[in-house]
Amino acid sequence: MDASPRRGTGARILFVVPAAALLLTGLYAGLVLLGVPVPLILSERLADLHSTLLVFGFVGTLISLERAVALRARWAYLAPGLLAVGSILTLTPMPVAVGKAVVTVGLVVHLLQYRAIWRRQPMTATAVQAVGAAVAVAAAVAWAGGVGAPSLVPLLAAFLVLTIAGERLELARMLAPGVAAERVVFGLSLALGFGSVVSLVMPVVAVPLCGTILLALVAWLLRHDIARLTIRQSGLPRFVAVCVYAGYTWLALAGLAWLLGGARTEGPVYDAATHAIFLGFVITMIMAHAPLILPAVLRVSIPYHPALYVPVALLQLSLLVRVVAGDAWQSTIALQAGGIGAIVAIVLFAATAVTVSVRHGRQTRRLPDRQTRARREESPR
Repeated sequence: MDASPRRGTGARILFVVPAAALLLTGLYAGLVLLGVPVPLILSERLADLHSTLLVFGFVGTLISLERAVALRARWAYLAPGLLAVGSILTLTPMPVAVGKAVVTVGLVVHLLQYRAIWRRQPMTATAVQAVGAAVAVAAAVAWAGGVGAPSLVPLLAAFLVLTIAGERLELARMLAPGVAAERVVFGLSLALGFGSVVSLVMPVVAVPLCGTILLALVAWLLRHDIARLTIRQSGLPRFVAVCVYAGYTWLALAGLAWLLGGARTEGPVYDAATHAIFLGFVITMIMAHAPLILPAVLRVSIPYHPALYVPVALLQLSLLVRVVAGDAWQSTIALQAGGIGAIVAIVLFAATAVTVSVRHGRQTRRLPDRQTRARREESPR
């Protein structure tokens, strides 16, 4: 356990800072892939690391950090540490195999986190997320074995989709979906995990299958997610619900693209499906859950503010430009504009969250000061 709140928060920032740096690096690599005229920095292989920097280095580090905080066990912090360090090593002059090996070990530890969580709380939600973590290990092993990032997309997607679906399932328990419904979602999770792994050797069959499973998973989540109730509320509950529904929409579109477009590792359909999942679904869900998760991880408050809608809306608009004008109309300018817009939206969300948090902290500190002055003025002299 942490010796003190301040010390615990300071230690966790040591994981958050490199995760944020990997996010920015991965986004920069995206600009390189889009052909935006930016200088090539850090490594000649930067563009090839775009997806793994974001999935393993950024999201993976934060997810495993959250699990480590929940477990309150020192060994659990190895997962975010190894994922961050391994991702950074892939950018250095060292052989890329070293960084890949470290990332793989980090994901194994992340899987062990769920084993420990299961012992404390054996729930379907935990099992669903554990399936995603197992798929992540398979993805890392394949990556270390030389499989290219485009072929890893179904596995990387399954990792994050199942992790987020498990989070939503845990919240859905408040509506008591029932044993049968939980068995269905666990079956879908196993099927998605299996299909994503099979896509490494039989993509023509497995990718459309994964698309069908994604559509079924979205249908289940829409039926049972607590967002169908919180959308009617105001403030933060409605903000989260709006983001959740936007994310499910993009995930459904990706499922259709996989089902109808088949197995692809390049081209407009591949680009549209990939970014519908990782930007439209994953990043939107991160924006939705940030005000709920970060206070638990970093002990900072991110109160609701209408300004949070701005980067969320910008992200959706940028992705629409990329998919509709860029991919469907095959416009390079639209692709680049959509990509740049998404990066701006992500950075803007981070800046907005920090600003809202700092302002809330200042107001919270001022309140006791005002109350103290009031008591002094009311006291007899």
